[in-house]
Amino acid sequence: MARDCLHFHAEGCLNSGDALQRRPNLLADPMGGVAAAGHSPDGPPGAACSRRHHQTVKPRYEARMRPDNLKTRIFLDGADPEETRQVMASLGFLDGQTTNPSLLAKNPEAEAHKVDGNKFSSTAIYDFYKTLCQELSAMLPKGSISIEVYADAGTTVEEMLAQARTFDTWIPNAHIKLPTTAAGLAAAAVLTGEGRRVNMTLVFSQAQAAAVYAATRGAGAGDVFLSPFIGRLDDRGENGMDLIKNILAMYAPSDGHVQVLTASVRTMEHFMCALALGSDLITAPAKVLLAWAEAGKPLPGKNYVYNAKGLAPIPDEALSLGKSWQDYDISHPLTDSGLVKFAADWNSLIDMTA
Repeated sequence: MARDCLHFHAEGCLNSGDALQRRPNLLADPMGGVAAAGHSPDGPPGAACSRRHHQTVKPRYEARMRPDNLKTRIFLDGADPEETRQVMASLGFLDGQTTNPSLLAKNPEAEAHKVDGNKFSSTAIYDFYKTLCQELSAMLPKGSISIEVYADAGTTVEEMLAQARTFDTWIPNAHIKLPTTAAGLAAAAVLTGEGRRVNMTLVFSQAQAAAVYAATRGAGAGDVFLSPFIGRLDDRGENGMDLIKNILAMYAPSDGHVQVLTASVRTMEHFMCALALGSDLITAPAKVLLAWAEAGKPLPGKNYVYNAKGLAPIPDEALSLGKSWQDYDISHPLTDSGLVKFAADWNSLIDMTA
């Protein structure tokens, strides 16, 4: 498929003592969709999760409800299980879900705690997040659920590792979200070496994408997601879709262990362009996925043209993937500001006086 944003040609395991076995690829069959419930005891790896956690979705959504030629996996970006049910009922399938501190702060129950002046304790917030992720995992046992570590500018590698290892015991289908910072990349190298899955977030440059590839070299297919935030690039006048195009082209001749998860999707145009580019995965808010379903789940045609609306192009940097991750310039102001925003939203839920 041509990866050109102007003219497109259409188209786990839990810890057991100190041992960690590599989990099977949750997303090995992009055409298979995700059934919400009803797996037999001899079913796929996610079946155990649906038995252990609350069974919250009754209907089984069949693969035939996925558009026949859809290769990209579709995730919901959100932290409200009711919203997940609504999207699954509308689409008929869903391949996973991404969460983050800002989305958690918008969860109706979390918002109610703030409004009532009954904020979470520093331990209760993790219990709330764990229960939420377990509910999502029960609905999407064959999908991926991204769980984000708390991180600010001072968070150490060891602190990220401790959170990640704990979160990875919550559900069998987790991808642990880490910021694309020096500490986050160092943590990713350790975690993927242990056979765990990661989702590298707050990506805004091709150099950051190259560093993620280098830091996680040797990971299995499906174990590493890369989340470029296109909407935030648009906000400062740059064409975020160009970054997706450039990263996909850079990764094309690689071993494929990193999959591009287009994130910060704001509009149907973002969503359709990511499909046309051939993004491995897309995570989008409910409003975009529901609008796509209402439109009949269309796919971009061979003559699809993305309207960048005057946004400045982002040139391809022609980077080599053969360096160590420390050799790339991973600094970006949007990564820094994103880290501040996520930390503030997480802390807004916690009673700091307790």
